[in-house]
Amino acid sequence: MAPAPPPAASFSPAEVQRRLAAGDCWVRRGARLYDLTGFVRHHPGGEQLLRARAGQDVSADLDGPPHRHSANARRWLEQYYVGELRDDLQEPVENGAAASAETPKMDPEMEPRLKVVDWDKDLVDWKKPLLWQVGQLGEKYHEWVHQPVSRPIRLFQSDFMESLSKTVWYSVPITWVPLVLYLSWSYYGIFTQGNVRLFKSLTSEYPVVVRESMFPGLFVLGMFLWSLIEYFIHRFLFHMKPSGNSYYLIMLHFAIHGQHHKAPFDGSRLVFPPVPASLIIGFAYVLVRLILPEAVGGTIFAGGLLGYVLYDMIHYYLHFGSPHKGSYLYSMKAHHVKHHFAHQQSGFGISTKLWDHLFRTMAPEEQRLKTQ
Repeated sequence: MAPAPPPAASFSPAEVQRRLAAGDCWVRRGARLYDLTGFVRHHPGGEQLLRARAGQDVSADLDGPPHRHSANARRWLEQYYVGELRDDLQEPVENGAAASAETPKMDPEMEPRLKVVDWDKDLVDWKKPLLWQVGQLGEKYHEWVHQPVSRPIRLFQSDFMESLSKTVWYSVPITWVPLVLYLSWSYYGIFTQGNVRLFKSLTSEYPVVVRESMFPGLFVLGMFLWSLIEYFIHRFLFHMKPSGNSYYLIMLHFAIHGQHHKAPFDGSRLVFPPVPASLIIGFAYVLVRLILPEAVGGTIFAGGLLGYVLYDMIHYYLHFGSPHKGSYLYSMKAHHVKHHFAHQQSGFGISTKLWDHLFRTMAPEEQRLKTQ
């Protein structure tokens, strides 16, 4: 992200209008101006919601309805601060950009934070790789990592290691969908031979014959089981709270998930890179084969692998897509945004809310967040 202009920068209403006419999306809060052009595609409520407010004062929108924006959302806004609106009363202005630039009464809890983001005074040096720095944050790490920023992250000094830690979104289906198809075809062929049996190693008298008609059910079972695994991994591994005096545990947490919460719109770190993923997927395949008969375990694994691919694709879309209001993905996007910006210890489901409902980890409803 380009560095913000100095606090003294100011713009006349006519200058703001020229930028709006060029397609930029500038909003204001009192006299403070924010350039949200690079953020509109990522806005949880959709691009049109922000476009409709271009040139307007969004102070009331931050306080709701429909909901009161979190402290993290307000901090996020400050990263797009560009300067002050000059009160040039002689200049006619449209779209409300020329409306009174008098600063409205603000939440006293948030007012001290309304300042230009100073990256040089952050707890880490953003000009250097972060992985070896975060372990030194100690007790400050948990709060720091859950204050999201709009900028890319570099983990390693080595270019080779750095390349293994990030990837483009389409590497996931390109890498794993062919394997899903190969495994599915191979194991279906074994089912058609009619000699797949459960509990064969336990009893030779009463083995359960698994017919080829059960292949679709086993495949879907694998996808369903993945959704549960996804939930547990996200809740108990990704959101463990490392001890403040554990340098390496903090580093591990940041490497596997903390980096994503710190920079939720770093597009190169939204899906699992194929090289480290292959190690975990290979281990999971061997484990399933040890527990279940070859064709049964392999089919369930293939379904689970497809579930993982869909999970990663949905996760990427929830960050960068603009689903239609009222759709399933719109609901999941709102669910996931609350997890990132307000309720990091709830709302763990990515592809479904089922397990959040069952295990009572749904984020609070908006009415509970709203304060007048």
